[in-house]
Amino acid sequence: MALNLSGLIALVLFYSLTLATGIWASRKSKKEKTKKPSEVAMVGGRNMNFWVGLFTATATWVGGAYINGTAEIVYLPSRGLVWVQAPAGFALSLLVGGFFFVNPMRKKNYVTMMDPIQEMYGNVMATLLFIPPLTADIFWFAAILASLGATIKVILDIQGYLAIIFSACIVIIYTLLGGLYSVAYTDVMQLIFIAVSLSVCIPFAIMNSATESLAYTASHNLLQAPWIGKVEVQYFGRWLDDFLYLVRTITEVLGGIPWQTYFQRVLSASSSKQARLISCLSGLGCFIMAIPSVLIGAVAASTDWNQTDYGLPAPSERGESALILPLVLRYLCPMSISVSGLAAIAAAVMSSGDSALLSASSMFAHNIYRKVLRKKATEKDVLWAMRVATVAFGIMATALAFYSNSIYDLWFLGGELVYALLFPQLCCVLFIPSTNTYGSAAGFLVGFLLRLLAGEPALKIPPVLCYLGCSLLDGTYIQLFPFKIVTMLITLLTIVSVSYLASFVFQSGTLK
Repeated sequence: MALNLSGLIALVLFYSLTLATGIWASRKSKKEKTKKPSEVAMVGGRNMNFWVGLFTATATWVGGAYINGTAEIVYLPSRGLVWVQAPAGFALSLLVGGFFFVNPMRKKNYVTMMDPIQEMYGNVMATLLFIPPLTADIFWFAAILASLGATIKVILDIQGYLAIIFSACIVIIYTLLGGLYSVAYTDVMQLIFIAVSLSVCIPFAIMNSATESLAYTASHNLLQAPWIGKVEVQYFGRWLDDFLYLVRTITEVLGGIPWQTYFQRVLSASSSKQARLISCLSGLGCFIMAIPSVLIGAVAASTDWNQTDYGLPAPSERGESALILPLVLRYLCPMSISVSGLAAIAAAVMSSGDSALLSASSMFAHNIYRKVLRKKATEKDVLWAMRVATVAFGIMATALAFYSNSIYDLWFLGGELVYALLFPQLCCVLFIPSTNTYGSAAGFLVGFLLRLLAGEPALKIPPVLCYLGCSLLDGTYIQLFPFKIVTMLITLLTIVSVSYLASFVFQSGTLK
């Protein structure tokens, strides 16, 4: 395939529009002169418009990994629609977050999710607990940049590294200039692009002559397994564990809160009522935004690839299932339409990438630089620390994006560590105020060891601790037992029990 010049021009125009929107929004942030400059950059001066807040909260989760991953799971012969857990996880988690976590966080005017932990457990524990979300944010940004690079290579025949570098530069620049305002207003534009562009592509893909009826292939697919999918009895524990993990991973509310991005949105709203509405309605928005990806995955599973220019073997047999969305756009849609879909993927990457970048830099500047490294820092110092961190973390993520074969697995493992370590800690500081630093440290150590001992097949880490149902599949041990939720619960129990034990031995005089 030759270089698609018109597609390249369209992509450059889209990037230019995104950058212009970010620069325009940065000027709006400078008008908030009555607020602390650092709080304007991190939480929008706690005065974000409701509709902008709703759009940015939805766009944050509807990233490149979300739309690509949803299509991939539906397409995979061994998975199918029943394994698409993220949309339901979004809705449930954001609903619970709105009812239970918004008010305690807003009541004390916290700026980041690390504030209550730092307030109760001190700077040492806050610094340790900052490491998992920091690495998860960087790996997340890197993973979606790598996904974009692969997509552009498929559709436009452009080297992936050019797309990765160019996209990262655009995101870094407008995040650097305007903080949350730039991120939020570009998210509005990007979410509209995603919805419109993918919706335009779907009819062309469905009506392609190589595609069978989706209604028929849902249960009687002659090309591969039906795209509805099924959950075997022996895999139900794994399905449940993944569902509970996804509930935590993407929304940061039910299980570990891996990202600061959720709290930046609810803390930036002008009132607690608006924050709760944003949390609940954004979950519904994420669920709706999964529909185009589900349909594209179903189309891919219903396509006789031998009738397309792609040919045989099929994408799943070539190990290209992760590229199924751009492959559908490239081979089942006209080129002008596939370029429209590419804009949607680029928008999804940017909407999540800028959020991850702002999340990591905000926590570093506010919780580490201001409260640990330089306690007498001025507002100007904190802003500069945030800007330097934005550039540094952006460069790190861009460099990691070139290792696309393993970066997604590293992000997933980082998210699981946050699940085991941060969710119990946050629950304790918000709802069990009698816990203390001794319990926090013990919970951190126990959770960290239990997760690592369970192994990680994607990274070739064998399990040392084999739970019930641990099986050898294709030469690799797989944990079928829901060990993630068990690890999180043991961590929570450790924090509470060690805290009470420490209080007893000190108050009774057993130890000074």
